[in-house]
Amino acid sequence: MAKPIPRTSSCRNGRISSRKNACRIPKGVIHVQASFNNTVVTVTNVRGWVISWSSVGTCGFKGTRRGTPFATQTAAGNAIRTVADQGMQRAEVMIKGPGLGRDAALRAIRRS
Repeated sequence: MAKPIPRTSSCRNGRISSRKNACRIPKGVIHVQASFNNTVVTVTNVRGWVISWSSVGTCGFKGTRRGTPFATQTAAGNAIRTVADQGMQRAEVMIKGPGLGRDAALRAIRRS
């Protein structure tokens, strides 16, 4: 009869607490990449470490609706809502790409 091989490390046993810690972040950078088909909003701290991100596809929009300005507003609101709970009050905004959601993302960021 074959002996079972003991496992030294496992994903189940390795990490007990959650990976994302709730540290206070006073200032950050919001990166918006707007293409014609999708928009990705990434929030980083000053060093460039990703704190939160959201895309139009993860917000539930599929197909041609992903390129709309309303979908971009939803994605920007979702990304900012999580970092606002962590205490971010000031942010720089970097916008890249030719998509329709550029202005809509900026409007959503200014409101929140």
